[in-house]
Amino acid sequence: MVSEVINTNQLSKADPVFGQLSFDNHEQVVFCNDKDTGLKAIIGIHNTVLGPALGGTRMWQYANEWEAVNDVLRLSRGMTFKSAITGLNLGGGKAVIIGNAKTQKTPELMKRFGEFVHSLSGKYITAEDVGMETADMDLVREVTPYVTGISEDKGGAGNPSPITAYGVFMGMKAAAKYKFGTDVLEDKTVIVQGIGHVGESLVEHLTNDGAKVIIDDINQERLESISKKYGASIYKGSNVYAEAVDIYAPCALGATINDTTIDSIRAKVIAGAANNQLADELKHGRILQEKGIVYAPDFLINAGGIINVYAELENYGKQEIMRKTENIYNTTLEILSNAETNDITTHQAALNIALSRIEARKKENQQ
Repeated sequence: MVSEVINTNQLSKADPVFGQLSFDNHEQVVFCNDKDTGLKAIIGIHNTVLGPALGGTRMWQYANEWEAVNDVLRLSRGMTFKSAITGLNLGGGKAVIIGNAKTQKTPELMKRFGEFVHSLSGKYITAEDVGMETADMDLVREVTPYVTGISEDKGGAGNPSPITAYGVFMGMKAAAKYKFGTDVLEDKTVIVQGIGHVGESLVEHLTNDGAKVIIDDINQERLESISKKYGASIYKGSNVYAEAVDIYAPCALGATINDTTIDSIRAKVIAGAANNQLADELKHGRILQEKGIVYAPDFLINAGGIINVYAELENYGKQEIMRKTENIYNTTLEILSNAETNDITTHQAALNIALSRIEARKKENQQ
């Protein structure tokens, strides 16, 4: 039971939701709470101009609830631009569940979350993200049709992670082509930071292409397993950002390019699967540009996952999924060239394309 009520003056110091920089004109933020299952979740719906907001659900043990709010706002905003730049008729949304996915996730909790999703009547469609599995989406599907990424034997597109990794690989090859003059990654040294489902698939693609792969993760057991499986080297140093490698691939949580790390980064290309890699889009994007580091915008090259789950809504098959994902290569080259021509950051160049598509659709809808 709450023992005291925060007064107005105190609340203004707590950075309310509307005061968050990451709020960025969100249409709707939904707080979901259920005492019986222990569910504490937040659904962020950033923009639905192009279509219903689609984005995965992340389950994470956040340090505090404001950290969770900021994460869902940044993630749902990124989904808007991801769908827009990929040419999908979808808006941007995301959900976070506060808790430890290994110890607190239950079938009852997932179904209760699904009921909250259902209450939005299709304005938000959920999918798999960090801390979630295809089986969890199958449980959500029992209580709502507004979910993608369900098992293939249940009519879904299955786990989106391999397609996400393939899109990142395509974007990385395009960035390499732009920086090095060739998209062949043989003998290029790549550090993959974070080797979850997507990271592992990316390691496989890189290994097959002849790259020298170094892996870094907080899970030592996972590192040993992936190293043995693909012959990748385990990072043994103390500052992964300061390593003189060809490509740095952040594939864990976001904001790894920040005030603390950016000055030490020595990679020539940054291309990874993590969302919101730039802690400050304007500032850190410009610093990377000034350092001559080619940054492949995250919300572009990690769009393979949403392309995969979008197939469930549009009923297209694996061949079309792969075609759309492979096109990330061409779009990445276009954006990198555009950024150089207009002397803007690659992030801004990508953002401009996404915003122009949203604005065009908004004008169409107003006619």
